[in-house]
Amino acid sequence: MRMIQLTGLSGAGKSTLATLAATWLNEAGMETLVIDGDIFRKTICKDLGFSKADREENIRRLAAFAATEMEKGRCVIIAAINPFQAIRKELQTVYGALTVYIKCALPVLVDRDTKGLYRRAMLPDGHPDKLSNLTGVNDPYEAPEDAELVIATDESDIESAAAQLQQFILKYCFAGQS
Repeated sequence: MRMIQLTGLSGAGKSTLATLAATWLNEAGMETLVIDGDIFRKTICKDLGFSKADREENIRRLAAFAATEMEKGRCVIIAAINPFQAIRKELQTVYGALTVYIKCALPVLVDRDTKGLYRRAMLPDGHPDKLSNLTGVNDPYEAPEDAELVIATDESDIESAAAQLQQFILKYCFAGQS
């Protein structure tokens, strides 16, 4: 089995695409698990903040959990912002993780703003609701240089984008089983 690490800015569609593709694969009898970074931030990573070191530790914990699930014969998709190239490389080296970049232009993300994060990040300094650590706005995001797949969610609908991810997973996790 393989580990697939999705990376992209908040609201790009990582969790949505991973969940939809995994649902289709599971319905076809291909055991696929999604590890959603937002959910794990509330459980095994709730002690972590948003410093670079904490963000890297967050991804390491998700990957360690994913590795235990891979041992059970599951294909595992990590859906997390995962903003740093070095930690993505680490997952590639340690676990053989494949990288999928869920790409979306910042103006589209600001328009979508599904969680209200971009609005808060763009508030004036000193505003009590200002979010000062939103990846891609006022915290760094290093776009992957070597992603095995790039899905531009601002150029395709959800079903088409999820189908691209599903085909990628079929190829690398379930070759010969579909």
